[in-house]
Amino acid sequence: MSLQTVNPRYQPYKGAAAGWGALASVTRFWLDSKQPFKNLRALLKTNQNGGFDCPGCAWGDSPEDGRVKFCENGAKAVNWEATKRRVDAAFFARHSVSALREQSDYWLEYQGRLTEPMRYDRTSDRYLPIAWDDAFELVARHLRSLDSPDQAEFYTSGRASNEAAYLYQLFVRAFGTNNFPDCSNMCHEASGVALGQSVGVGKGSVTFADFEHADAIFVFGQNPGTNHPRMLEPLREAVKRGAQVVAFNPLKERGLERFQHPQHALEMLTNGSEPLNTAFFRPALGGDMAAVRGMAKFLLQWEREAQAKGEPAVFDHAFIAEHCDGIEAYLAELDATPWEHIEAQSGLRLDEIETAAQMYRRAERVIACWAMGITQHHHSVPTIQEIVNLQLLRGNVGRPGAGLCPVRGHSNVQGDRTMGINDRPPAALLDALERRFAFRVPRHDGHNTVEAINAMLEGRAKVFIGLGGNFAQATPDSPRTHRALQNCRLTVQISTKLNRSHLTTGGDALILPCLGRTDIDRQASGPQAVTVEDSFSMIHASRGQLEPLSRQMRSEPAIIAGIAKATLGQRPVDWDALIADYARIRELIAETIPGFADFNRRVQHPGGFHLGNAAAERRWNTASGKANFNACALPRELIPEQVRRSGQRPDLILQTLRSHDQYNTTIYGLDDRYRGVRGQREVVFANAADIRRLGFEPGQKIDLVSLWNDGVERRVSGFTLLAFDIPPGQAAAYYPETNPLVPLESHGVGSYTPTSKFVAVRLEAARASNRIL
Repeated sequence: MSLQTVNPRYQPYKGAAAGWGALASVTRFWLDSKQPFKNLRALLKTNQNGGFDCPGCAWGDSPEDGRVKFCENGAKAVNWEATKRRVDAAFFARHSVSALREQSDYWLEYQGRLTEPMRYDRTSDRYLPIAWDDAFELVARHLRSLDSPDQAEFYTSGRASNEAAYLYQLFVRAFGTNNFPDCSNMCHEASGVALGQSVGVGKGSVTFADFEHADAIFVFGQNPGTNHPRMLEPLREAVKRGAQVVAFNPLKERGLERFQHPQHALEMLTNGSEPLNTAFFRPALGGDMAAVRGMAKFLLQWEREAQAKGEPAVFDHAFIAEHCDGIEAYLAELDATPWEHIEAQSGLRLDEIETAAQMYRRAERVIACWAMGITQHHHSVPTIQEIVNLQLLRGNVGRPGAGLCPVRGHSNVQGDRTMGINDRPPAALLDALERRFAFRVPRHDGHNTVEAINAMLEGRAKVFIGLGGNFAQATPDSPRTHRALQNCRLTVQISTKLNRSHLTTGGDALILPCLGRTDIDRQASGPQAVTVEDSFSMIHASRGQLEPLSRQMRSEPAIIAGIAKATLGQRPVDWDALIADYARIRELIAETIPGFADFNRRVQHPGGFHLGNAAAERRWNTASGKANFNACALPRELIPEQVRRSGQRPDLILQTLRSHDQYNTTIYGLDDRYRGVRGQREVVFANAADIRRLGFEPGQKIDLVSLWNDGVERRVSGFTLLAFDIPPGQAAAYYPETNPLVPLESHGVGSYTPTSKFVAVRLEAARASNRIL
């Protein structure tokens, strides 16, 4: 039976990544914005000097490149934000909250921009207008009534600017807590933890220019074609000049196979495309650490053979001697790791691992990239440290064309952490704030996302304020997260568009509509610029280009200052003066955050400025004063103990992922072009042999049941099985639809990152269509 016969909305995609398919998609979303000519002007100013930073991903650009700098998903993000459609008082008068809960996430955001502050009225089950000052006073009243500042949770999305994030952390710490659950807790927290311990800086060490000089680029657990499309061009250029691009991903994503450049006329006219990899390895879910351990073990074998023969060394002994600590313990761990364990856990044959190791050995300069396919596992921190170990063996940190590159998601998620959005803040930051603002800062640890959900569930946290994002849908264990929010006395959402978090209300609830990146931000001193930090630690200015849909919409810094002033008065700063001119906020940043001296002048430089990176300069801010090899044993088993205790054997191991018409929880459309899916999202990709082994047929409706020994049923229903080129024993499905399957207690050791890339599931015949309320 053909796939087309089984499901006419599922047909393999034959085109290359980007190219004509991307242009058609961009055109469709551009026209659907209802103001295409205004938005065309905005698109041409995306990521350009004097324009605004893309509200999508955090990938950087060459500052000297003056070409069009937006990709397909960036264009979707711009047109999605810069729509003419409105969600105003008239909209809420037509729709009760109960009725809105019945709608899909896609439908909710498609309704348009939020344009005026609203307060939930439980009696009528509707949101009603509220004046801004009344909204600020309501928040302040709830905050001041708490027994402790630690009873409030202050969430941050990675979309917030540096200026907004800095004001937010200053207000919250002056209020008295470090409760900063953040979107980074759910994605790259493991990267920050691992890199901080290994090289002393929780960020990537490479710049955009390093990709032009790398001899090999290893891409672990990342799908740049959908999640970071602008990364495809440097990968393509690397392959063209003879560098190796080596991908480790269970799914053979089109974005890592073939690429058609939309700005290359000949390539488009001839419908040509270029390969994007020189080798593609498909490990087991959770098996990347074993694969990298195997590569390092081969290097050690060859190093010893070279020593015995008097041949040139494989390791960079000078670098290791001068800059590294812990090499002896790590080499002992390599010796102690059996090849059988490596092969079984990695899901790769030893000859495949050897091939990857040879490609690594032959390259003088290597960049290692990774994303959430690496970070969202129980052993994510040791996995990233194993990648660092591999790089240290050959000195591939701190020189041109080589280094470490965690590829971040939201466009300023890295900048938010730099500005102090951190539930475990470093003492140096707290000391600087205390010196400058003369108040006693809280020194105890705050709550990350998982801890915040637990605190709300248990009634220990009573107020939730969300600076952007969609907390109800982005988080794991969705029904429990929804109950956590509903337990609060007050929930506040600072947002651009309607989403399910607005419908998951506490006893009292506010929607505070904010400006987006595309909107002109006018304050007392005139139009304002904000700044963001990309994955390469470049700081860019961002200036909105479009008139806001409503005068009732306010900027994120203005909303934060309004809440802060109502709660604390004019302390520890004059909040009104800071909002009148954001340059004053940047002056405070320059005084308290390392690397930002002379901030206002430097950010005017075309392309922005580089913050610098100590590890890139081979300065190691670790306890040992050196780069640390971490000798972590491979996990004995990948299946969690709580799954084994359930007494049930998983049918499949599921990873959650994005569709191509999606960015984080924002769903732009119901297609997934590169995977051949049209008009549907409740699907499960599985190996055809697995589908039949389990007694099902492709196209059949099934339920997914998560296995976890805590007495909670975690089920999503009415999903369609799609036969897909995926390794046996694995499955994949979209989030947030499958977030209910991820147990809140299943998170990374040392990172608290949900294990969304390793969910043990059982398949059952479908009961009914699934809907999260």
